[in-house]
Amino acid sequence: MLGQAAIGSTANTPSGGRFFLYEVTGLRQSDENDKNDYAFRSSSSVFIKVPYSRMNEEMRRIARMGGKIVSIQPVNSGN
Repeated sequence: MLGQAAIGSTANTPSGGRFFLYEVTGLRQSDENDKNDYAFRSSSSVFIKVPYSRMNEEMRRIARMGGKIVSIQPVNSGN
């Protein structure tokens, strides 16, 4: 009920609806990134939309795949 919804939801927090766009270069093909639902080439940039709550986790995942984060930009919620 009310307590359960408050625990499981981040929409009511100031950071709950925030997203960031990572520009990543240098990703290489591996078993880890074969699981992705988007295609990429190692010579180009990839843009990944990440919720605020998963930023650190996504940074570690990108590093494991051999990528380099070139830029991080906030995504407007109005767009």
